[in-house]
Amino acid sequence: MDLRNKTLCASGFHAPERGHIDILEDVLIDIGADGAIKAIHRPGEPNYRSIRDAREETGELVVLPSGSYLLPGFVDLHVHAPQYPQLGSALDVPLEVWLQQYTFPLEAKYQDMSFAKRSYGLLVDDLLANGTTTALYFATIHQEATRALVDVCLEKGQRALVGKVAMDNADECPEYYRDASPQAAVEGTRQLIDYVRAHPDNGEGRVLPVVTPRFIPSCTDATLEGLGELVKECGCHVQTHCSESDWAHGYVLSRYGVTDAAALDRFGLLGRRSVLAHANFLTAEDMERVRMREAAIAHCPLSNVYFANAVFPLRAALDKGIHVGLGTDISGGPSASMLENCRGAILMSRALETGVDPRLDATTRSTFGPAQIDFRDAFHIATAGGGIALDLPVGQFKPGYLFDAIVIDTKAEKGSVRLFDELDAGEQILQKIIYTASKPNIASTWVGGLHVRLP
Repeated sequence: MDLRNKTLCASGFHAPERGHIDILEDVLIDIGADGAIKAIHRPGEPNYRSIRDAREETGELVVLPSGSYLLPGFVDLHVHAPQYPQLGSALDVPLEVWLQQYTFPLEAKYQDMSFAKRSYGLLVDDLLANGTTTALYFATIHQEATRALVDVCLEKGQRALVGKVAMDNADECPEYYRDASPQAAVEGTRQLIDYVRAHPDNGEGRVLPVVTPRFIPSCTDATLEGLGELVKECGCHVQTHCSESDWAHGYVLSRYGVTDAAALDRFGLLGRRSVLAHANFLTAEDMERVRMREAAIAHCPLSNVYFANAVFPLRAALDKGIHVGLGTDISGGPSASMLENCRGAILMSRALETGVDPRLDATTRSTFGPAQIDFRDAFHIATAGGGIALDLPVGQFKPGYLFDAIVIDTKAEKGSVRLFDELDAGEQILQKIIYTASKPNIASTWVGGLHVRLP
């Protein structure tokens, strides 16, 4: 059921601030005609009972059943949309080999529009079914296929940010898969921006364009300069990879004598709406630069294990006040589930803090220092943190925020959450959801108050 111009009575959770879970118990959420939250009424407030009775009398009240919990929809800050067909494969080689041997040949197939539409349709369906209501997408160099991804997101109701990948460096990109010139890379990006903004089905701005230099190794200086100028002109979001692996980080140092973050800043690609994927090898100076520019980091814990050669110091970044969200990095990460990536973020943080070498004494096994996060931090970066990173009013239940939400049915027959009334209450329920929920537990999804059909 669509919830625009309705009032939802629900229990659930959200985490507007890091480290704090706001527990919602039988709250009334008024949702406007535009899909934004108009007001939230909590039991105990003076007018709660009268408001509930009035909404029930007019038929505007929708009540979630017992055992169902409302969460903000997940915000995935890093998805390579064309790589979905190889999810769960090609994970046994280094990044530079993975790109040349597997990934670039796959992405080149998106000149075939039939293949592109089929693949993108499956991807968006599956992400919505996993509770991802907002996704930040890398597409390919192909204009028509990238437009098809925009169309699919609008058709299926997902909030999305889509970027045509810019990559023209002949030294790092194969002849069969690269932009013909810096002019082609920049103009192709401009054309995609115009297409998204003028799309007849995008009046609410549910899909936004993104300037997308793949990463510095794939782009010439002329392309990076041109994209930086385009960002000034269009005010668009920016997404790219930053200091992901030893190879990628070392490449930029060799080419410019400075780190990725510093180089991106020079080209005008580091700002409030910039999202840097991975960022495992940021220096202290880089961290401060990212914070000062109010840019964001897409933390991709699962893919970092396979391709980054390091664990991103998530807690250090959060402690510093950097905007951080969570990303699956399909297909560098082998799961499309943000819940699994929440678990991965927690797991990696513990490994970074405690160390992993059993040959060392417990007192010397870790040399990093405090790094551990818990389910509260993971939930925050998967929802509110992602919304903050994108500078969008999503990921929280507050007046003025868009009602992007999912329902976790803890009683789902094929689900994997097991609650015990005598043991589980409050935050403990959310903790079990984060650690044990799976796709069958996701019963409903709304984007902007509109109900999304799940496959």
